[in-house]
Order: sequence, then C-alpha cells, then structure tokens
Amino acid sequence: MLRTVLLARTLAMLWAGFWLLFFIVESLAWNTPLLVMASWTGVGLLFVLLAAVAWRWEETGGLLLVAAGALAGVAYSIWAPTHLPAMARAATTLVFSGPPLLAGILFFLHHRHLPR
Repeated sequence: MLRTVLLARTLAMLWAGFWLLFFIVESLAWNTPLLVMASWTGVGLLFVLLAAVAWRWEETGGLLLVAAGALAGVAYSIWAPTHLPAMARAATTLVFSGPPLLAGILFFLHHRHLPR
C-alpha cells in the first residue's frame, strides 16, 4: 500500500510541476502579456495546490484530482487548436488529463484500504 501512495504523490507532483513550469516557460518564450501569463501561471499553481491537497487529505484530494483530470480532458478536447492533427490532440489530452485521473484514483484507493 505504501507504493500506491508514493506512486500517487509522485505522479501528482510531477504532473503539477510540469504544467506549472510549462505555462511559465511558454509564456516567457512567446512574450505573452503579463496578465495572460499570470492567468496561465495561476492554472499551474492550482494544479500544485490540488496535488498538495491530495498529499494531505487523500480521499478529498483524490476526488478533486479525478474531477480536475476529467475537466481538463474535456476542456482541452473542446478547446484544442483545430489545426493540430487528431493524434496530437489525443496525445495532449491524455498527457493533460491522464496523470491527475490516475493519481486521484490511486489516492482514493489507498485511502479506502487504510485500517480504521
């Protein structure tokens, strides 16, 4: 069971950290206006917050990560640039939403198997 929670924590933090870094670096590379950069950085910080909540409160955080992953996947599949090939959109959707879904499920399962 310890491996389950370690995998969930690692996956959640890598996902959140990657997207936070990606949003910052992409904004800097494209000379994005400060207000837009702040909004994207806020999304990245929200991801980090979700991962931290799951670290402390596994059941609640796991459910929040599952919800965030599902919402991110639906939102990106609708909002994805139309010029991207279908496989690129599918891969990006999976990279964006898959890790929080899996981490959330692992957090939730670990919490359910703890002795009471």
